[in-house]
Amino acid sequence: MKNSYHLLQAVMATLWYGFPAQKLHVIGVTGTNGKTTTSQFIARILAASGKKVALASTINFQIGEREWVNTSKFTTLSPWKLQRFLREAVDAGCTYAVIETSSHALDQNRVWGIPYEIAVMTNVTREHLDYHVTMERYREAKQRLFRLAKKNVVNLDMEEPAFFCDKSGPDLVTYSTRNKEATLFAHDLTLDFKGTGWSVGEERFRLQIPGLFNIENALASLGVAKLLDIDFAVAREAIASIPIVPGRMELVANHINADILIDYAVTPDAFEKLYASVRPLKIPGTKIIHVFGACGERDRGKRPEMGTIASTYADIVILTNEDPFYEDPEQIIDDIEQGVTKKKNKNYFRIFDRRQAIAKALSLAEIGDIVLLTGKGAEVTMALGDTRLPWSERQVIEEELEKLQ
Repeated sequence: MKNSYHLLQAVMATLWYGFPAQKLHVIGVTGTNGKTTTSQFIARILAASGKKVALASTINFQIGEREWVNTSKFTTLSPWKLQRFLREAVDAGCTYAVIETSSHALDQNRVWGIPYEIAVMTNVTREHLDYHVTMERYREAKQRLFRLAKKNVVNLDMEEPAFFCDKSGPDLVTYSTRNKEATLFAHDLTLDFKGTGWSVGEERFRLQIPGLFNIENALASLGVAKLLDIDFAVAREAIASIPIVPGRMELVANHINADILIDYAVTPDAFEKLYASVRPLKIPGTKIIHVFGACGERDRGKRPEMGTIASTYADIVILTNEDPFYEDPEQIIDDIEQGVTKKKNKNYFRIFDRRQAIAKALSLAEIGDIVLLTGKGAEVTMALGDTRLPWSERQVIEEELEKLQ
C-alpha cells in the first residue's frame, strides 16, 4: 500500500511537470557505497565534454553552474521534489542529468517516469536491512534500475555482479581492479594520501583524492564516458582536476602533522575498503585512531560488525553519537560496543559528545598518525528526533585543532 502511494505521487508529479526527464539523458548511479563520488566524477566529465549537466546527489544539487547543498538527508528526493528539479534543469537548458538513485526510491516507485539511459552499479553490500529485510530483496530493488536503463556499467569486483549484467555487447561496460576480463581493467595502481594513480590500457589516470575504492568510482565514471563516446583524454583531465569530494576521503590540513581524514563510511564493507586504503600508508610505529558511531533507525545487525572491523585494524577506537533520530543513542553505542575487542579507557573510549570524541582523538594524535572520522562526511546537520542540529565535521575538527595550537 505504501509503495502504491509513492507510485501515485510519482505519476501525478511527472504529469504535473510535463515528463521533464524525457528531454534529458538521465544517468542513474546506485550502490551501497561510492554513489556520491561516482556521481560527482560523471558530472565533471560531462561538463568537461561540453554538456550542460544537472546533478542530484546525497551531498549537493547542481543545475549548470548553480550549486547548492542537499540538506534533506535523502539520497533520492520525493517524486514532487525530484520532478520539479528535473523541470528546472530542462528549463535551464541542461541536456544531461546524473541522479543518485537509492534502493528505497526504486522499491517505492519514486523514480517512475524517468527514462534512464545509463545505470551505474558501484557495489551491493550489507545495508538497509531494516527496510529490505534480506540481501536478496535489497539486490532485487537495485536490479530494477538496470532493467529500466538502456545501458549498464557494472563493477566486477563486487559480489554477484552477474545479477546486474543483463545487457550485452556495446550496451554493457564492466570495470575492475582485479579482473583482467573487464572492459576497463585498472593496473599499475599507486596509492598515497595525496591521491591515486592507475592505468587503463595505455592511458594513465590520476586523482587528487586518496583511496583504493576511489579508483573503482573513477572507473565507473569512465565507463559512462565510454558509453557516451567521450574522449578518455577529456575524462582524464576532468577527474584529475577535482581537488576533493566533500566528506569523502577528505584530508584536513593540520599543524600536528597527522593525516586526518573525514569519510562517510557507514557500513562494514565501507570500513573494510577504508582500511584497505589507509593501512598500507601507515608508517611503522604510528597509530590509527578511529572515531565513529552509527545512524539510528537503521540496520542494527551491522553495528557490532563495524565495531569488530575497527577493533581489528585501528590502534585506538572512539565510539560516539551520530544521527540517532528517534532511537536511544546510548543503545546505538551499546550495539557497536558488542563487537569492540579493545580495552576500555586504554585503547577504546566511549565518549557520547561527538565534539569531545573528536577532541580526544586529536589530543592522542602524534606526528604521522592517521585519524579517521567516519559517518558524518559532508553533512551539515545532526538528526535528533525531529530536531536538526547544525553540524560540520570539518569545522569541528578545525576548531578543536585550533584549541590544541
